[in-house]
Amino acid sequence: MEQRKINCWEYKKCERAPGGKKVEEKGVCAASIDSSFDGINFGKNAGRICWAVAGTCCGGEVQGTYAEKRDSCIGCDFYQLIQEE
Repeated sequence: MEQRKINCWEYKKCERAPGGKKVEEKGVCAASIDSSFDGINFGKNAGRICWAVAGTCCGGEVQGTYAEKRDSCIGCDFYQLIQEE
Protein backbone atom coordinates (compact mmCIF):
# COMPACT_ATOMS: atom_id res chain seq x y z
CA MET A 1 0.00 0.00 0.00
CA GLU A 2 1.35 3.40 -1.02
CA GLN A 3 1.84 5.85 1.85
CA ARG A 4 -0.27 9.01 1.60
CA LYS A 5 1.90 12.07 1.09
CA ILE A 6 1.00 15.21 3.02
CA ASN A 7 0.26 18.62 1.55
CA CYS A 8 1.95 21.89 2.50
CA TRP A 9 -0.98 23.06 4.63
CA GLU A 10 -0.92 19.81 6.58
CA TYR A 11 2.84 19.97 7.11
CA LYS A 12 2.91 23.67 8.03
CA LYS A 13 -0.39 23.46 9.95
CA CYS A 14 -1.56 26.83 8.64
CA GLU A 15 -5.23 25.76 8.74
CA ARG A 16 -5.96 27.74 5.55
CA ALA A 17 -7.09 24.90 3.28
CA PRO A 18 -10.82 24.87 2.44
CA GLY A 19 -12.70 24.22 5.68
CA GLY A 20 -9.71 25.17 7.82
CA LYS A 21 -10.00 27.06 11.11
CA LYS A 22 -8.22 30.19 9.82
CA VAL A 23 -9.96 30.52 6.45
CA GLU A 24 -12.57 32.98 7.68
CA GLU A 25 -9.91 35.18 9.28
CA LYS A 26 -7.10 34.94 6.69
CA GLY A 27 -8.68 33.45 3.57
CA VAL A 28 -8.05 30.22 1.68
CA CYS A 29 -4.44 29.49 0.72
CA ALA A 30 -3.86 29.79 -3.02
CA ALA A 31 -2.04 26.43 -3.11
CA SER A 32 -5.04 24.60 -1.70
CA ILE A 33 -7.39 25.73 -4.48
CA ASP A 34 -5.06 26.07 -7.47
CA SER A 35 -5.96 23.75 -10.34
CA SER A 36 -3.03 24.30 -12.70
CA PHE A 37 -1.13 21.29 -11.36
CA ASP A 38 -3.80 18.64 -11.84
CA GLY A 39 -5.96 20.16 -9.12
CA ILE A 40 -3.76 21.04 -6.17
CA ASN A 41 -6.47 20.13 -3.69
CA PHE A 42 -7.78 17.20 -5.69
CA GLY A 43 -5.17 16.04 -8.19
CA LYS A 44 -2.15 13.78 -8.03
CA ASN A 45 0.19 16.61 -7.03
CA ALA A 46 -2.01 17.95 -4.23
CA GLY A 47 -0.47 20.78 -2.19
CA ARG A 48 3.00 19.43 -2.62
CA ILE A 49 4.22 22.13 -4.97
CA CYS A 50 3.16 25.24 -3.04
CA TRP A 51 6.32 27.07 -4.18
CA ALA A 52 5.03 27.02 -7.76
CA VAL A 53 1.78 28.75 -6.83
CA ALA A 54 1.71 32.55 -6.58
CA GLY A 55 -0.01 34.13 -3.61
CA THR A 56 0.57 31.37 -1.07
CA CYS A 57 0.89 32.22 2.59
CA CYS A 58 3.92 31.00 4.47
CA GLY A 59 5.10 32.09 7.87
CA GLY A 60 2.11 34.40 8.16
CA GLU A 61 2.96 36.38 5.00
CA VAL A 62 1.32 36.23 1.60
CA GLN A 63 4.00 35.59 -1.00
CA GLY A 64 4.28 36.61 -4.62
CA THR A 65 5.43 34.63 -7.64
CA TYR A 66 8.00 31.82 -7.56
CA ALA A 67 10.66 34.24 -8.79
CA GLU A 68 9.89 36.55 -5.86
CA LYS A 69 9.81 33.81 -3.22
CA ARG A 70 12.43 31.43 -4.62
CA ASP A 71 15.05 32.06 -1.92
CA SER A 72 12.65 31.52 0.97
CA CYS A 73 11.13 28.44 -0.67
CA ILE A 74 14.47 26.79 -1.35
CA GLY A 75 15.30 27.11 2.35
CA CYS A 76 11.89 25.77 3.45
CA ASP A 77 11.86 22.47 5.32
CA PHE A 78 8.76 21.31 3.42
CA TYR A 79 10.44 22.08 0.07
CA GLN A 80 13.50 20.07 1.19
CA LEU A 81 11.29 17.15 2.22
CA ILE A 82 9.58 17.04 -1.17
CA GLN A 83 12.90 17.25 -3.02
CA GLU A 84 14.25 14.32 -1.00
CA GLU A 85 11.17 12.22 -1.81
